[in-house]
Amino acid sequence: MQHTAHPATDVNPLRVGGALSVIDRWLGVLVEVPAALLVLAEVIVLLTGVVFRYLLHRPVIWSDELASILFLWLAMLGAVVAFRRGEHMRMTALVSGLSPSRRAFFEVVAVAAALAFLVMMLWPSYEYFVDEAFITTPALEIPNSWRAGALPVGIALMIATALIRLAQVGNVKLVATALAGIAAICAVLWGLQPVLKGLGNLNLVIFFVVIVAGTVLAGVPIAFCFGLATFGYLAVATPMPLTVVVSRMDEGMSHLILLAVPLFVFLGLLIEMTGMARAMVRFLASLLGHVRGGLSYVLVGAMYLVSGISGSKAADMAAIAPVLFPEMEKRGAKRGDLVALLSATGAQTETVPPSIVLITIGSVTGLSISALFIGGLMPAIVLGVGLCMVVWWRHRGESLEGIKRASFAEIGKTLVIALPAIALPFIIRAAVIEGVATATEVSTIGIAYAVVMGLLVYRQFDWRRLRPMLVDTASLSGAILLIIGAATAMAWALTQSGFSNALADFMGSLPGGAWTFLAVSVLAFIVLGSLLEGIPAIVLFGPLMFPIAHKLGINDIHYAMVVVLSMGLGLFAPPFGVGYYAACAISRIHPDEGMKPIIGYMLALFVGLIVVTAIPWFSTGFLK
Repeated sequence: MQHTAHPATDVNPLRVGGALSVIDRWLGVLVEVPAALLVLAEVIVLLTGVVFRYLLHRPVIWSDELASILFLWLAMLGAVVAFRRGEHMRMTALVSGLSPSRRAFFEVVAVAAALAFLVMMLWPSYEYFVDEAFITTPALEIPNSWRAGALPVGIALMIATALIRLAQVGNVKLVATALAGIAAICAVLWGLQPVLKGLGNLNLVIFFVVIVAGTVLAGVPIAFCFGLATFGYLAVATPMPLTVVVSRMDEGMSHLILLAVPLFVFLGLLIEMTGMARAMVRFLASLLGHVRGGLSYVLVGAMYLVSGISGSKAADMAAIAPVLFPEMEKRGAKRGDLVALLSATGAQTETVPPSIVLITIGSVTGLSISALFIGGLMPAIVLGVGLCMVVWWRHRGESLEGIKRASFAEIGKTLVIALPAIALPFIIRAAVIEGVATATEVSTIGIAYAVVMGLLVYRQFDWRRLRPMLVDTASLSGAILLIIGAATAMAWALTQSGFSNALADFMGSLPGGAWTFLAVSVLAFIVLGSLLEGIPAIVLFGPLMFPIAHKLGINDIHYAMVVVLSMGLGLFAPPFGVGYYAACAISRIHPDEGMKPIIGYMLALFVGLIVVTAIPWFSTGFLK
């Protein structure tokens, strides 16, 4: 099952023939081939930069710049591929429980709402493209419009895709009703401009709570929910130019550290295709296969070990899930429990160094990054113990019939076979620590290593699977990056509203001293984590909140761990947490399947967070 249903096409597809069928087929070729080539180009560009800088000592000054230009095109074309294939992340827990006719209506509404956002964004994206022509890139010395052109092109292609999807429904009345409803809501909001502008920050509730919640529950893809709320708020409640939405989305999607997402997604697919995954899983299974829930413990430990290597939690999950999930499913694990545990481990390991969130905290607050790294090790272990307790409870009655404990000889044999695969995470971490490659570039070393191992050691490399893997990589990455871009735009809108300053003033005036402040911080950052991607939230609220904590006598490192873990809990908790949907996209499991199983894991994380908050030693005990 794919991680999202195909909006509209799952319900009442029209037997489309003739011109429309041809257009749809050629649109797929037009988008998928360049998207696949862009993934391959990014690997080559970044790996070339590493080779020339580290081995030949002749840095290629334009490699990062070219990678950044190609990355925005990859993100937008990948988003088009995901939209065409119905793979954008959405929550359909409520919609799936409706009658077929009502479910069909909401499936069309999902496409119509996305279409409304795309149509509204098309002209601002073109204006942004024109404005960027006046900026010249420093290394390649070309107009920045070469990069910015990805936005209007990608939006136009998604509009074309949406129109084809609506035509495929085959029910004119259904489509007309959905489009009329969306248009009516937009018209009402536009007509209420004078009233809304007088409401001040009450608009934040209307747009970022009511509209976001309503569209999410209606099954609209998450990225478009965030985008509609932000665009609507800026359009009718502020005098801000709408190109701001485009520029903020650009900023969120094209941060070079996020390039690790598609590269690690591709690396995960390579590990599976070359047989490295099977070798690694067999060894891990030989160690813990005879234990109830053994591979679930392996998942918790593996996320702790590799977390932070790529600088992106989504990329960390992408490196782990393809290795473990197939074997776990063979052993009877439920798909919902798999994605729930993967998402929970994403929240658990937010403080494991080298965490990009901790680096960001150090940069905006002036705290020692080395101290933050040391302080982040133990809190993640505390939360990991909590997750393992839930795993033990859920698997306590698991039948081990037919599963034998491996002998030492068998373990030794599987270890020898798996050694090249097991060495990969250590090679990746060593490359970062020794300065061979950045957190973004290091995934290309892993890709090159996996290709060599697949060709020469494991002798498994199916060239026919390469193109589908590259297209899948682009699709998954586009779905994830579009959400991050929309969340970044929403974070900027919240900042401009003065919400961040008002929140800080309120929390600084609370009675009860440090303990009340910590308790409210936990709850506040869980909410913020569910609404904002981690780095924007830290940039917005770190400089405001840390001085207050310091005044109240709270250790800065301890407060940093509380903040990061709280945001991680919100970030990976459905229904609004972006990280949860990223985990669903990476594991190709529908979000609805993980909703119930994740409750127990989130409760365990929350208890662990309370323990870390109440006992500062876990964060500061190893500091000098």
